[in-house]
Amino acid sequence: MKEPVEPKGGRLQYAMVGGGRGSFIGPVHRAAIRMDDLADLVAGCFSRDAAANAQTGAELGIESVRLYLDWQQLIAAEKGRIDFLAVCTPNDSHYPIAKAALEAGINVMCEKPLAISAAEAWELERLAKRKRLLLGVPFTYSGYPMVKLARDLVKRGELGKICKVVMEYQQGSFRKIDFSKPLDKRNAWKMDPRRSGPSCVVADIGVHGAHLIEYVTGLEIKSLAADLSSFAPGNKLDDDASILMRLSKGAKAVMVTSKIATGEENGIRVRVYGDKASLVWKVEEGNYLHVKEAFGPERIYKRNAPYIAGLSAVSKRCSRIPAGHHEGFIEAFANHYREFCAALRGAKGCDFPQARDGRRTIQFVDAALESSRSNAKWVRV
Repeated sequence: MKEPVEPKGGRLQYAMVGGGRGSFIGPVHRAAIRMDDLADLVAGCFSRDAAANAQTGAELGIESVRLYLDWQQLIAAEKGRIDFLAVCTPNDSHYPIAKAALEAGINVMCEKPLAISAAEAWELERLAKRKRLLLGVPFTYSGYPMVKLARDLVKRGELGKICKVVMEYQQGSFRKIDFSKPLDKRNAWKMDPRRSGPSCVVADIGVHGAHLIEYVTGLEIKSLAADLSSFAPGNKLDDDASILMRLSKGAKAVMVTSKIATGEENGIRVRVYGDKASLVWKVEEGNYLHVKEAFGPERIYKRNAPYIAGLSAVSKRCSRIPAGHHEGFIEAFANHYREFCAALRGAKGCDFPQARDGRRTIQFVDAALESSRSNAKWVRV
């Protein structure tokens, strides 16, 4: 694989839809993009509320003439002027915004889930391919250097034949809510089928797990049997899921993902078991990757250690600060944007989640919903 070349020339220019005051993910995108100074935010439609939109635009230094009241106006006016559009809105608007931007010839980085249904995701993937445009989906955790190392160790055959994957993504966020009071804006829309779509926990965080399974192992999820539950008071969507999976090449996987796991913060743990060795990565200890053998000592790989470059060039490339200093969420996001911007400049071999990854995870969500409705029967992905 050829290494991406460093971008030449001036910084790219981009616009953002969503991500206004009070947003969590919008500022994450902006901080990640700014980390490498590869792109400037020049236009935006940050909120449906005119006052909030104006205030966010002023705080970010956006010219008033490039601040728009709706995303349709933004795309129409900024066509041919920006290099890409960052979509940071609730789930129900991802598909129409991304579709309109691609049709206007604008590259897109769209928050997950890419769409509400697999049919919509397929349409976006085909549209991007036909238009020869980039459509990225920032699945944060594959941006971590040690996840990239894990992927490359599997590719090198260090683990042997992959037999089983155990994936956990456990949050206790819904246990921190006082359901006797009105929900805050973020949790309210995630529990609303009109905004979130037909799934909550699987579409919100389960997709990260599905992406990590396929990214690290290089295998595809072929079928699954899912049991989805709703435990939070008044929640109309799933907030807990247990899912069995059959992968390509005979491997098996199991995922547990939840928003009602009391006391958990962001408990991502992936374990990959091969017939020669196994590995485990935990987001809370994201700078380390553990590899275990049946008859040998446990090895602990450390981010940006001197030996990493010889094992995984992309892990080395995506390590930003000296070993022993903690890198995390924002840096992983920035790694995706650096690779995305390099690809916009024409670099080859860039490593960031693209339309296919977004579409695969929506197929996963659709299959999980179908399976759960059918008493956890096996469903093809």
